[in-house]
Amino acid sequence: MSQFVDECNLNVRGGDGGAGCVSFRREAHTPRGGPDGGDGGKGGDVWMVADHNVSSLLAFRDHPHRRAGKGSHGQGKKKHGQMGDDLVVAVPEGTVVRDFDGSLLADLTHSGDRWLAARGGAGGRGNARFLTNRRRAPTFAEQGEEGEERWLRLELKLLADVALVGFPNVGKSTLISRISAARPKIADYPFTTLEPNLGVVRVDDRTDLVVADIPGLIEGASEGRGLGDRFLRHIERARVLCVLVDLAPVDGTAPEEQLRVVLDELGAYQPNLLERPRLIVGSKTDVEMLEPPDGALRISAVTGDGLTELVGAMAQLVAEARARVQHDSRSVIHRPEPAGVRVERIDGGFIVIGRPAERTVALSDTTTPDALDYIRHRLTSLGVDKALRRAGAQPGDLVQIGAAEFEYEEDIWT
Repeated sequence: MSQFVDECNLNVRGGDGGAGCVSFRREAHTPRGGPDGGDGGKGGDVWMVADHNVSSLLAFRDHPHRRAGKGSHGQGKKKHGQMGDDLVVAVPEGTVVRDFDGSLLADLTHSGDRWLAARGGAGGRGNARFLTNRRRAPTFAEQGEEGEERWLRLELKLLADVALVGFPNVGKSTLISRISAARPKIADYPFTTLEPNLGVVRVDDRTDLVVADIPGLIEGASEGRGLGDRFLRHIERARVLCVLVDLAPVDGTAPEEQLRVVLDELGAYQPNLLERPRLIVGSKTDVEMLEPPDGALRISAVTGDGLTELVGAMAQLVAEARARVQHDSRSVIHRPEPAGVRVERIDGGFIVIGRPAERTVALSDTTTPDALDYIRHRLTSLGVDKALRRAGAQPGDLVQIGAAEFEYEEDIWT
C-alpha cells in the first residue's frame, strides 16, 4: 500500500457549545437570592497547520473525520462551563484546501501557516444573564450552539527547489538516488515511479537542494492521460525544472521530440511553467545512441559521469531563483460575517437570514412564557418585524428562522 497520498477529503467539525444553566441562589436567610446560572463553555475550534514534519496526506485517507472538544455546561453559583479544546490538524507544507465546489479556501505553503477550518459553537448563556428590572426571576437559559461542520478537499503540491521531469523510464529515479539519499523504486520498465519522491542534495556545508522526482509524463498528460494532471501539480512550485531526455530510447523517439512533448505539456497545463529556469539534460550517456539537444548537459546516473557538473548547475539556478524571491510580509485577510438580518422570499413563505436572529431562536429554551417573551422582544429589537413587513409578509405566511418555523402574525411583533 502506498505511503504517499496527495489528494483526500477531510471532514472537520468544531465542538458544540455547552448549555447555560437555570439556577437560583438558595441559602439560609436568603430565600430569594435571584438567578445564578452560569454560562456554557465555547466549543473548540479546528485549525489546520502546515508542518514540515508531515510528508503526505496519508493520515486522512482512511480516517477523514476530525472533531474538536465540546464545551461543558454551566452550573449554579455562576460557574461557567469549561471551553472545549481546540484541535490542531497537521498537514504537509504546500497543502491546498478547497471547498467541494472547487473554490480556494486556504494555501498552507510555509511551515506554521494556520487556517481556521471549523469554528466551535458558542456557549449558551445562563439565566443570570437574562435578569432585568422587568424579569426578576428568569426561568430559562440558552442551549449551546452546534459547532460548524464542513467537508473539505485537500490537495498537496510538493515544495521543491528542482523538479525532475521527462518521459517514463528516462532515468529520473536513478538520478535522484545517486545525488541524494532518496531510494525510489528503480526498474527497466515504464511508469516504475507512480508517486513523487523527494531527495535532499548536499552541495556544500551551507547549501542544500530539495529535488523532486516526478513520475513520467507522456503526450496528453496535461489532459489527464497517464494520470499526468495529478503529477503535474507537483511541478507548480519548483524553482527550477530539470528536463531529462533519453539518449538511448527503446522506442527510438528523438531527444528533440521528447523535449518538445514535455515542454508542450508543461505549457498546456500552466503556461508560466515555460518561464521557469530550466536545465536540459541528456541521460544515459553510458549507452548513448543519439545526440542530445543543443546546449544540453550529458550525464550517466549509472556511472556518475557529469553528475558533479549537473548538481553545480542546479545549485546556481536555485541560488538565482531564491535571490529573486521578494520576502513580502504576509497578511491575513479576514472575511467577517454580514451584520444584521435580512429577509428573503422562498416557496411558501419567507426565510430570515442572520446569525443574531438564528441564535435567538435556536439557542433559547422555548418551553416557558418568559423565554417566548424574550424571543419576541429580541427579534423586534433586531428589526425582524420591519424586515418582514417590507418583504410583504401577510398574516398566515410561513416564516423560517434557522430550524424553527411559525406562522406570521403582526400582533406578536408589537
